[in-house]
Formats: sequence, structure tokens, C-alpha cells
Amino acid sequence: MNDIDDFVTLLRDEIGLPVTAEHAALHLDQVPGWDSVHLLSLLAVLERETGRRIPLPAVLEAPTLGHIYTLAVDG
Repeated sequence: MNDIDDFVTLLRDEIGLPVTAEHAALHLDQVPGWDSVHLLSLLAVLERETGRRIPLPAVLEAPTLGHIYTLAVDG
């Protein structure tokens, strides 16, 4: 995952969410189709893709997809 566009592609391909890069700035409750099951699925996919653990508490506190992306790439 090199940038937010790769992250959005991952969300579409692996999670099945119809999102674009613009959705990354929206609060999670405004993302079309988003729910807590997607959060857990996304966490598993991100850990697989990055090869490292991403702390669940930090992901649970993330207000946007952009924040989750930052947690995944910056650690």
C-alpha cells in the first residue's frame, strides 16, 4: 500500500465497500455501507498487507478511514 488510492482499492476489492478517496475524510458513520464488521475485516486485511500488528484500540478510536490508513502505514 503506497498511498490512499491503494488503500481505497483495498477497501473496494477486499471489503466490498463502494468508496473513493474522498470518503477517507468522512466520519466513519458517513461512509456508505460502513459497519463494525467492516472494521474488523479491514484490520485483518491491513495486518496481512502490511505484515505487522495494528493496535485494535487505536483503530476503534479512529474517526475516519484516513486515520485508519495512517495507523496502517505509519504504525
